[in-house]
Amino acid sequence: MSTDRSNGSLYTKIENRIAIVEFGHPASNSFVSELLERLTNEFNKLSGNDGVSLIVLKSEGERAFCAGASFDELVAISNLKEGKAFFSGFANVINAMRTCKKPIVGRVQGKAVGGGVGLASACDYVYATEAASIKLSEISIGIAPLVIAPAVERKIGTAGLSELSLVPTEWKNAYWAKEKGLFSKVYDSIAEMDKELEFHVQKLASYNSEALSEMKRVLWEGTEHWGKLLLERAEASGKLSLSPNTKTALEKFKK
Repeated sequence: MSTDRSNGSLYTKIENRIAIVEFGHPASNSFVSELLERLTNEFNKLSGNDGVSLIVLKSEGERAFCAGASFDELVAISNLKEGKAFFSGFANVINAMRTCKKPIVGRVQGKAVGGGVGLASACDYVYATEAASIKLSEISIGIAPLVIAPAVERKIGTAGLSELSLVPTEWKNAYWAKEKGLFSKVYDSIAEMDKELEFHVQKLASYNSEALSEMKRVLWEGTEHWGKLLLERAEASGKLSLSPNTKTALEKFKK
């Protein structure tokens, strides 16, 4: 079932040292600001939980993984303060995932757009299905994927980021994402993916949690400046969202 709450939903279940974090929203599992804040807080809390060795991040339902940030909130931005606050949502989540002491395994069952691609990129290992196509559509609406770019580039390189961001209307399939390094494994069906994911995380959780934490730290070496960088990118994105060209482009996408 999927949530019908306008501010989305977030549930965490901890079992056998594995925390399963599931988010949802009726608009293709997109993120309103409140939900991004709750997810940020959840990663920070789990980071300090000694009863957790690793985290699985998933979204509700069997269709889209994540449609990115809330379109309605984007359209409503009227000043720079609001713009920076809006784009800081994903900046804070990515930084929370980056600094979290527990490895994060992503479960991507369907399409990911914009911030959804950023979310997958901030995971340490990603399971996906053939339906998990990806797209960075920001340029087409007058903004740019500035906040998530460091996370995406870290996984697929500058050339991959360029290919995604500068062709904003084109979907890349799951095997493209796997070839580039965003996805670790791709499966024919959700059932097959879930079977392999469960086996893998159960095995990982049985290992030394201190070793997992140290490996997580090493994987993110060289990103210590992101705490400042992503917030600067959020402000730059906020400015773009206020430009006349962007406002005109967004009008075309309103219902």
